[in-house]
Amino acid sequence: MEVVLRPVVAEDLPLLAVGEAPFDDFGPRVPRTEPYSPVLREPGGMAVCDTDGLLLGSVSWIWQQWSPMPESRNPMIGIGLRPEARGRGAGTAAQRALVDLFFRHTNVNRVEASTDVENLAEQRALEKAGFTREGTVRGAQWRAGAFHDCYSYSILRADWAGRTD
Repeated sequence: MEVVLRPVVAEDLPLLAVGEAPFDDFGPRVPRTEPYSPVLREPGGMAVCDTDGLLLGSVSWIWQQWSPMPESRNPMIGIGLRPEARGRGAGTAAQRALVDLFFRHTNVNRVEASTDVENLAEQRALEKAGFTREGTVRGAQWRAGAFHDCYSYSILRADWAGRTD
């Protein structure tokens, strides 16, 4: 599936409150009232659309830093798809598109993602997008009233440059 990433606009916000999947239950949260920032160098996000402009969901990112050196700063990405967009390859395509934006428009060496150990669909999507599973992060995610383990994933600039897809 081919997707397009674009800035989130206010009209998208009610459609992006996906929440129906078992891995979306993070408890009560205040609904987002402002669109994400599309600026790659700060926390933000973008809308995921099909080639006809239909809103499928969103991708977002926060920044991690592994040492005091600014070169070790990297984005951790996430995705939320509307129920009708799941299982069609949109997640893989959107995560690939976002990784491409980071490697083309920033100097990061690494893009990270994580997902619940039970979220097999997202594990497949990340691996199809070129990510490598690095390990288990124990008890890291509060969801559905309890702490859950996650799998940590990453893709490096060298991995992206050497892909054959």
